[in-house]
Amino acid sequence: MAFSKAVELLELARMASGYRGVSLGEIETEFDCVRRTAQRMTEALVRTFPDTEDYIDAEGHKRWRVPRRKVAEFFAPTADEVAALDLAGTTLERQGLTQEANQLRSLRETINILMPDKRRPGLEADEEALLEAMGHAARPGPQPVSDPQIDSAIADALKGPFVLEIAYRGRRDSEAKTRRVEPYGLLLGARRYLVGRDRDRGDAVMRHYRVEDIEHAAVTADWFARDEDFDLDAYANRSFGVFQNEAEYGEVVWKFTPDAAPHALRYRFHPLQTTETLKDGSVIVRFTASGLLEMCWHLYAWGDQVEVLEPPELAEMVAGYRRSDFPGLP
Repeated sequence: MAFSKAVELLELARMASGYRGVSLGEIETEFDCVRRTAQRMTEALVRTFPDTEDYIDAEGHKRWRVPRRKVAEFFAPTADEVAALDLAGTTLERQGLTQEANQLRSLRETINILMPDKRRPGLEADEEALLEAMGHAARPGPQPVSDPQIDSAIADALKGPFVLEIAYRGRRDSEAKTRRVEPYGLLLGARRYLVGRDRDRGDAVMRHYRVEDIEHAAVTADWFARDEDFDLDAYANRSFGVFQNEAEYGEVVWKFTPDAAPHALRYRFHPLQTTETLKDGSVIVRFTASGLLEMCWHLYAWGDQVEVLEPPELAEMVAGYRRSDFPGLP
């Protein structure tokens, strides 16, 4: 059987595994074929899956149905699909939609129960690698255009893990330069950043590569051992957004006015923040991070409803930009 025909047969089996099964008319529509071809496809379906049942529905149409247990193994979810499901649950939870997040996790457990035993170990290993790399929820808003080929190469390299060869154009580069990167994860935000070590530099410094500035990416056969002490969550928590600067890293203290306090209390500015409500109703938010410029961009949206107490460098950066005419808060 030709490969394309085998793929069509599996797709037909998937359609036929539904509660109502599949009819000749539905096969003609799905595969853009004539009635005789649709009939030959049902004959191949019965030969391949002898337990296929046929019956006449309420409208008088003949339908074919394959027991789901016979085709389930062919359609087990991929690591990418399961990781996306887990990432969606984390995203909902971070947005305060706890009930919906729990429903997705319940669905994830159901999938795990139904998964064929021999498929589970490999799937779980790949899923874990993907979740380590993509465990940070993306922020809503404008996003750079993505390249499916580059995204796929990054995902494959992270699962290895394999060294990723990229053509990357930095801010000061007039043209892209080839770099060999040991990828450790992705930080998702207004921009996506690949976190990794430059293989050719040979140091332990984690660098950020803007994904939209990667012009080409290819997975090499060069496997590397991940640093077991590296924690992507802990690493991400050292920044307010995605930019990191060791010289800027330190305590951040913001004071929100009594009018803005109820809104600020429903906001999470940093995963490790602490809050304190003062007697006058104002709120103090404290956390430790770097990324002063990204903080400035965010603070601007609060107008004159927030005051920077620490660090003094940040207070100086926002001075003169605290507007009082914004009709709403972030």
